[in-house]
Amino acid sequence: MARFMAQSTHGREDPERATLPFIVANVAASADQQAIVLLTIEGVWLATKGYADDIHHEGMPPLREVLASLLANGGEIWACGACTKPRGITEEHLIEGARIISAVDFVAELASGTPLYTC
Repeated sequence: MARFMAQSTHGREDPERATLPFIVANVAASADQQAIVLLTIEGVWLATKGYADDIHHEGMPPLREVLASLLANGGEIWACGACTKPRGITEEHLIEGARIISAVDFVAELASGTPLYTC
């Protein structure tokens, strides 16, 4: 099974860029690929409870629906530990299916050959 990673660096300030990586990863997960959404910078807020509930860019499905579908299809959500720490985000703030990862985890994933899509 192939692995695929999409990165989001945006939150509410840019609903389109916040949503698109989840759409792409969900397509991969729906096609039986292991899909990960890597959240960095302001994107880490997307992994917190309730934050993504009202994010919607016209012409795209609401982010909460895409996020739920990704998780239902076996996708993973990774929040960058170097980005969560200064924002005071801990594991207890995360939605089910999300986890905080280290730079070591990210580098290992890339070194294993997992492609990274960034928007």
